Amino acid sequence: MAHTSLISNIEGYSVTAGKLSRFNAILFTNDKIDALYGHDFPAAPNSFDHLLYEHHHQDDFSHSSRIDNSEIKHIDGKGLSLLPGLIDAHGHVLGYGLSLLQAQLRDSQSEQDAITKVQAFRKAHPQLTWIQGRGWNQVLWPSNAFPSKNALDIAFPTTPVWLVRIDGHAGWANSAAMKLAKIDSKTQAPTGGEIIRDAQGQPTGVFIDNAMGLISSNIPPLSLNEQKAVLLTSLQQLAKLGLTSVHDAGISSTTIKAYKQLDQAKRLPIRVYAMIDATDEHYRDLIKAGPTLSDLGHSDMLAINSVKISSDGALGSRGAALISDYSDKAGHKGLLLYPEAKLSQTIEAAMAAGFQVNTHAIGDEANKQVLDNYQRLIKKTDTKALRHRIEHAQVLQLADIPRFAALGVIASMQATHATSDKNMAEDRLGPQRIKGAYAWQKLIQSGAVIAAGSDFPIESANPFYGLHASVTRQDQHNQPTDGWYNIERMSITQALESFTYSAAFAAHQEQSIGSLAPGMKADFILTDKNIFTSAPELIWQTQVQQTWVNGRRQYQAPTTTTDTDGTVPTHLFN
Repeated sequence: MAHTSLISNIEGYSVTAGKLSRFNAILFTNDKIDALYGHDFPAAPNSFDHLLYEHHHQDDFSHSSRIDNSEIKHIDGKGLSLLPGLIDAHGHVLGYGLSLLQAQLRDSQSEQDAITKVQAFRKAHPQLTWIQGRGWNQVLWPSNAFPSKNALDIAFPTTPVWLVRIDGHAGWANSAAMKLAKIDSKTQAPTGGEIIRDAQGQPTGVFIDNAMGLISSNIPPLSLNEQKAVLLTSLQQLAKLGLTSVHDAGISSTTIKAYKQLDQAKRLPIRVYAMIDATDEHYRDLIKAGPTLSDLGHSDMLAINSVKISSDGALGSRGAALISDYSDKAGHKGLLLYPEAKLSQTIEAAMAAGFQVNTHAIGDEANKQVLDNYQRLIKKTDTKALRHRIEHAQVLQLADIPRFAALGVIASMQATHATSDKNMAEDRLGPQRIKGAYAWQKLIQSGAVIAAGSDFPIESANPFYGLHASVTRQDQHNQPTDGWYNIERMSITQALESFTYSAAFAAHQEQSIGSLAPGMKADFILTDKNIFTSAPELIWQTQVQQTWVNGRRQYQAPTTTTDTDGTVPTHLFN
């Protein structure tokens, strides 16, 4: 049965291939948009049938058929802003859900402060056999040094503790966790990993990149049903933040089963574009089966058409692979997680199987190596049309920047990484290499497509934090005053496009989502602030009032205002 709705009295915006459209009303039937109406549309239409025909001639605001006004549900938008549903092109859904169930260390001010937060978490969750947390960042501590097991052992002498760094590329364990993992001074780090040791050669409790598995492999895995519950919790929270689609960057075969079962049961609240983790034990069988096209499944909510490969570590933990030594650590160039031949084989096998290849590369050496492989293998496999991606593309040689557009490779980047890393990035890279780091405008001007994301739970999943960082190059304290290397900041139109149309393009979905136009999916959000007219430094404070996916409201915020008589607040829409 057809259900048609009209939301009017709004300030609507959409971006398609660099072109900004504005509108004041949106008409949709079931999951598809029928029409958008411009600024001459009245706030409370009385002669709607006439307007259907009156706007039929407009290129951007046309529709294909007449709809009986009596069958339309009218919704007053109360002057709110309406945007296309925001898309996070790089996040970790299961990790985000789990982070909601772990000690949160993002705001810890020191090693001891982090331990105090873990103790408070333990008090609230006494039933847990392992204590896990995430978010510490030693660069922001007075010591500016990695933590150690010593103070952690005093607080937790017998309970195993595993705390992951903010970037996900280092972990901090206590002795109880290391004892379970049978780690001692003789334990060797795997290729692509590092065990931090003290002057006597003893493990300090910090493990980098591939060495993290020495600890994490001892934590009991979630069951399939537990994964489904965590995924749902995560996706529902993401919907509240204004996300209508997320690209899940590297999922296991078990998580694939969980997603498919949720999809079959029609329980996915937002869209998921999932990347198969190349390290999964069933990876070869998964790519042999071929891509799962979104229009061939049980719904259009789940697509598994891509593969996630990680080529190096992260900058904050000095795991990002650099061509020359780190400026603040002589003799150290970071970590390549694959031998060169193995990386090439892994990329080629995925391309040959018809998958889009999305490779994590942060350091300039890793980015160059991936681009070199893409240049050779895209031609060999004839897969330029698959729109292969580099995830993060964080530190680039200036000479490598034009290669993205030339190869048709998408730069999948996260704006909040720049504002989080600004306090240490130049220390790591020096004044010359920093010119090719977080280089959004250089990439855009070269013709590259930037698909925006957050890399949650490493950064906040709130997309308005990313939009704010994109246009200001500032943190939420408006520092630095003029923005960090502000020559690279985006316009608000460019920033919105990176979180909508370009992110959809990066998933081959730009014909159905990512912008608002007749025939497109009715995925949109309503917000309390107009990001086009608000002061740029306030964009991060934007609050989502409603999230719609496939023409159905998935989230509605309660009002925060109270009536003058003190009665219970009413909802925004009736």
